[in-house]
Amino acid sequence: MNANYLKHFVAVAEHGSFTQAAHTLNIAQPPLSISIKKLEQDLGLTLFLRKGRQVSLTLEGEVLYKHAKQVQQSLEDTKTAMEELRGLDKGEVRLGVPSMMGSYYFPEILMAFKSRYPNLKLTVINAGTRSIRQMLLDGTLDIGVINHYTEAETLETDHLLTSNMVAAVGKQHPLAQHSTISLKEFFQHELVLFEAGYFHRDFIEKKAQEYGMPLHFSFETNLLPLILSIVKNEFAITALLDMVTDYEKDVVAIPFDESVELNLALAWRKNGYLSIAHRTFIEFVKQNR
Repeated sequence: MNANYLKHFVAVAEHGSFTQAAHTLNIAQPPLSISIKKLEQDLGLTLFLRKGRQVSLTLEGEVLYKHAKQVQQSLEDTKTAMEELRGLDKGEVRLGVPSMMGSYYFPEILMAFKSRYPNLKLTVINAGTRSIRQMLLDGTLDIGVINHYTEAETLETDHLLTSNMVAAVGKQHPLAQHSTISLKEFFQHELVLFEAGYFHRDFIEKKAQEYGMPLHFSFETNLLPLILSIVKNEFAITALLDMVTDYEKDVVAIPFDESVELNLALAWRKNGYLSIAHRTFIEFVKQNR
């Protein structure tokens, strides 16, 4: 099966348009259409449903798409491996981190890594842990930070750190004088939350379900500075890792009366190729955590 045919097929599948796929691939549309037609002829299957300028996958196309993505990733891994064998002294690490980790844990580590390995490129993506898991599996990310748990068939994990989740309120908030707070009392207040998919939101929703409590929130954002501003101005309260509240003098941290610990880990695809750059980054983080 022609690798270019698969590459063209994946592009059309992801864009839902021959025109947009051709633009992304930097080729003219007629050759792209011919490539897809030849692939369908070779397989004896119809891969796309065509409706005007928009296309969608048939059931057969959906099955091929899953396999084609894996083939593409394997080809990219092979290319990286061959470049390293030729002595390439450059590489890229695509890292996915949740907002709190990206703002308070990783900056010094990333700058130290870049100082030691100036030829390596770092691309840092801010996303929720659910999105990071999926991007690792899709090959969009090389390494990510997720909740630590065993996912033996898909991801390798290495424990990174344990951090406490605490309630965060403004300095003048009525709760600011409390030495601890119960989760039941926490849920009685107006909250500001990250969007679904972030471990902060997952934690709060899980606990609310356990206690049978409704969530009262009028703010929802993935912008950590905005969340902190809302808390400092006492429009709402939230729950954050203590690594955040330790650095924010205008935010009061209140431990929950039942200790809440989150275990976070570095993760990467179990069957993916780890380049020298990837392995070097993982070891550097482990040595400096």
